[in-house]
Amino acid sequence: MKANKAILPLQTTSLILGFAVWGILSSLIVFIKDGIPLTPGQLSLVTAVPVVLGSILRIPFGFWTNKFGARNMFLFSFLILLIPVFYISIADSFFDLIIGGLFLGISGATFSVGVTSLPKYYPKEKHGLVNGIYGLGNLGSALSTFFAPVLATQFGWRATVQFYLILLAVFVLANFIFGDRKEAKLNASLTEQIKGVYKNEKLWLLCFFYFITFGAFVAFTVFLPNHLVNTFGIDKVDAGLRAAGFIALATFMRPVGGWLGDKFNPFKILLFVFAGLTIGGIILAFSPAITLFTVGCLLIGLTAGMGNGTIFKLVPLYFSKQSGIANGLISALGGLGGFFPPLMLSMLYSMTGHYAIGFMALAMVSLCSILLVLYMYWQERMKLAERIVHTTSQAVLVTNAKGIIQTINPAFTEITGYTVEESVGQKPGFLKSGKHDKAFYESLWKQLKEKKSWSGNICNKKKNGEMFLQYLTINGIQNEAGEINYYVGVFSEIDPAEIQSTSLKFGLSTK
Repeated sequence: MKANKAILPLQTTSLILGFAVWGILSSLIVFIKDGIPLTPGQLSLVTAVPVVLGSILRIPFGFWTNKFGARNMFLFSFLILLIPVFYISIADSFFDLIIGGLFLGISGATFSVGVTSLPKYYPKEKHGLVNGIYGLGNLGSALSTFFAPVLATQFGWRATVQFYLILLAVFVLANFIFGDRKEAKLNASLTEQIKGVYKNEKLWLLCFFYFITFGAFVAFTVFLPNHLVNTFGIDKVDAGLRAAGFIALATFMRPVGGWLGDKFNPFKILLFVFAGLTIGGIILAFSPAITLFTVGCLLIGLTAGMGNGTIFKLVPLYFSKQSGIANGLISALGGLGGFFPPLMLSMLYSMTGHYAIGFMALAMVSLCSILLVLYMYWQERMKLAERIVHTTSQAVLVTNAKGIIQTINPAFTEITGYTVEESVGQKPGFLKSGKHDKAFYESLWKQLKEKKSWSGNICNKKKNGEMFLQYLTINGIQNEAGEINYYVGVFSEIDPAEIQSTSLKFGLSTK
C-alpha cells in the first residue's frame, strides 16, 4: 500500500493536538488550583485522571483503527473532545475537573491510531523510524506545558482552555479533507485478535517495557510543573519551560530510538535505555539540588524517549497480523504507567516528606527490565538457531553426551521417514543398516573423542527398509570446561548410483 505524502504529517500533527489536549489539566493546574481550592491528594487525582481513559481506550482504538481507518478515528475523536474541553473551561469544582478530565482521556487514546495505521504504508525496515516520527506527537504535551501557562498569565486559564476548541475544530476539518478514505481495513473480530496474542509472552514483556518507558514520560510530564514550583520555589512559567524541555527531549529521542532500532539490534538499544533509567532514578532518589535534579530528569527524558521509539519497532515485527490489538494493549499499559507514579509519589511524600523511595523504585524496576531484555535477546538467538536448523536442506540430529537423540529437523524425517516422536529418545543406532562391522564404529568413536569431530560416508537404513548412503559430519559441542554436552550430526543423502563404488571401498554388499 503506497503512502500518500500527506498521511504521515497529518497523523503526526493530529497526535500533537491529541497530546496537547491530553495535557491541559497538568499544564494549567498551578493556575486552576488558585481558582478552585484543591487538596494535594485532589490535585494529584485531577492531573492523573485523564491518563486512565486515555490508556484504557487505546486497546479498542487500535482495533477500531484497523476496522474504520485512521481518518475516521481522528475525526470523530476530535469532534467528541469538544464537549469535555468546553466543560473544563466552565468548571468550578473538583468534581467538574474529574468528570471533564476523565473524558479528556480520549485525546490520549489517539496514540493507538497512528501506530496501527502507518505501518500499512511503509516497508518493515522503516517501521521504527516512521513510528518514531509519529511519536513526535508527544510534542503536544511540551507545547501545552510551554504555551498554556504563558496564555493563562495573559488571558486566564478558562480562556486558554477554550482556545483548544478552535484547534480541535481545525483538525476535524483537516482529517475530513486530507485523511485517507481508502486505507486498508482489517475486519477480524476483537476476540480473534485477542486470542492471537494474549498467550504470547513477548506481548506482555513489551507491555511491561512500555509501561516503564512511556509511563516515565507521562508521569514526569504530569509531575514536574507542580513539583518544581513546590520543591524548588521556581516561578510557574519557568517551571513550565523546564517541564517543556524534558518533554521536548523525550519526544525528539523517540524517532532516534526508532531509527536505531531499524539500524541495530533493538534489544541492545533497550539495554542502554534501561541502564539510563536506572542511573537517572538513583540520581533523583538522593533529592539533589536543582542542577543535579535537572541532570537526572534529562537522562530519564533521553532514555525513556529512545525506549518508546525502539519498542514500537518491535511490535510490527512480532504482531503484523494483530497489530491493532497489540499496539492498543502495549500503549494502554504505557499510559497506565503514567497514572500510578504521580499518585504513588504523592502518597510517599505525605508519609515520608520526600520522594526518594519512589525514584528508587523506578531505578529498581528498570534494573529488572535489563534482565528481562537479556532474556528476550537470548531467546531470540535460540529461536534463530532453531529456525536455521529446521529450514536447512540437510538432515540434522542432536544427541546428548550419552548419544540419546534430543531433536531432529524436518529434513531428517524427509530422508529417513522417521518422525520426531519415533526418533527422540532413541540412539542413532536404530538407523544401522548392518553393512558396517564393529571396527568401523570403534574407529568412528575413537576419532570423535580425540578430535571432537568425524566425517565420512556411511550406509544406513530408512524406515521403509531401503538402504541409503549418506555423507555424515558429527561435531561435539563442548561447554566452558571443555566437556562435550551434545553431538550434532549433519548429513545428506548420496545418489544411489554412488552406492556401488562406496560399497566396494568399504567391502560392503549392496544386496
